[in-house]
Amino acid sequence: MSSRDTYHHGDLRRAVLTAALDVIRTEGPGALSLRDLARRAGVSHAAPAHHFKDRTGLLTAIATEGHDLLTAALSESTDLRDAGVRYVRFAVAHPAHFQVMFRPDLLRPDDPHLMAAKARSYGQLRAGVAALPGDRTTDPDLVGIAAWSAAHGFATLLLTHNLDRALGGRGPEDAFRALAGALFDSGA
Repeated sequence: MSSRDTYHHGDLRRAVLTAALDVIRTEGPGALSLRDLARRAGVSHAAPAHHFKDRTGLLTAIATEGHDLLTAALSESTDLRDAGVRYVRFAVAHPAHFQVMFRPDLLRPDDPHLMAAKARSYGQLRAGVAALPGDRTTDPDLVGIAAWSAAHGFATLLLTHNLDRALGGRGPEDAFRALAGALFDSGA
């Protein structure tokens, strides 16, 4: 590698993010090292710090990107059940983002970009709750927590392979639709 290759990279920020997502997907967030990511991206060991400062900054950037991707996924939902299905679909499509997004111990919770991205994704969930008919919205915060808990718990169990046997060959989206129907259509 020439010194020019070491100091010039087309999109170093994206290259480091992509490498970090690969590490998280296969080894978990605890395995992240800026030095290792620099090696994977083919840049000097100090180059990633230019964009992220440190490991926490990198994980915060991943969480921010994850919330933006989740917002996009939820923005096209037709109702709260569909939002839950899209949440599960997002977790399956972006497991590394999902592992990091809801781990405040790994992030800078006061980062303004993260705070704004979280507000947008939570706003999508609140919109689904607000669209529920009748007395279901008497305490929209609790209904939102219940809906989020159901989707997040299902997605987490799915990603950790705790539902493999329980689903019995049923697709996760169909299983979640049935679960959401049992929880929310029955008045539970």
